[in-house]
Amino acid sequence: MAIPRSIGALEFSCIGLGIEAQDEMLKAASVEVLVARTICSGKYLVIVGGSVSDVQAAIRCGLQKADESVIDHMIIANAHDSLFPALSQSVVLNPADMGALGVIETFSGTSVLAAADAAAKAANVIVFRIHVAMALGGKGLLFMTGSVADVRAGVQAGAKPVRDRGLLVSQVVIPRPRPELFEEYL
Repeated sequence: MAIPRSIGALEFSCIGLGIEAQDEMLKAASVEVLVARTICSGKYLVIVGGSVSDVQAAIRCGLQKADESVIDHMIIANAHDSLFPALSQSVVLNPADMGALGVIETFSGTSVLAAADAAAKAANVIVFRIHVAMALGGKGLLFMTGSVADVRAGVQAGAKPVRDRGLLVSQVVIPRPRPELFEEYL
């Protein structure tokens, strides 16, 4: 499959209905599953990628199939390219890339995708980790690095759509982080 341009996410309160909806989504549209798993507090999360029309069709289908168990959903029609490797946790930082550290924490795994997209589009930052819901009590966690000014701009832009939805837990900019904070990503 070609590199997806669009991302769609559905977060379900019921695992069985989430799995059933995922199956219907995959039958309804040509999408790639980026994440599909049980998440903390007994929920199920599906994130798919593909063309805008395919992702819209898949999410629409998932919403129809398991409407009563949908906690949150989102479609990012033209997702920033950096979201895909950060979501798959395949970004490896070079020591020269380590600058200020920005962190955004969200109440839902779905809403962190909007934060990552807004941050990457607003500032010259490296989005190096999008962690959704696993071992976080269902929350989302976003890490970025770059110059202090860019990270501040990225964190501010990324926090806005999440704050607007009432799902922002925290936003942090660490201007001169200790190198140990990046060790997992080298």
